[in-house]
Amino acid sequence: MTQPPSVTTSEEPVAETPTQSAGTTPPPSYVKLAMRNMVRKRATSLFHFALTAAALLGVLVGLAFLDRYFNS
Repeated sequence: MTQPPSVTTSEEPVAETPTQSAGTTPPPSYVKLAMRNMVRKRATSLFHFALTAAALLGVLVGLAFLDRYFNS
């Protein structure tokens, strides 16, 4: 018995994988961009940090007060 030769022609184009040339570098990561932005806008970053710390402290003190008030 002879088998017919299998035909492997596809009409779909073959996707090529993009390659980087030796002179290009990949784009910086999100973390690197965020750190660079934080260094450039130092006053805003410090203000937001202080605001977050104060809000967290306020929430914790408020919860402690409510716990003491309703459980006594």
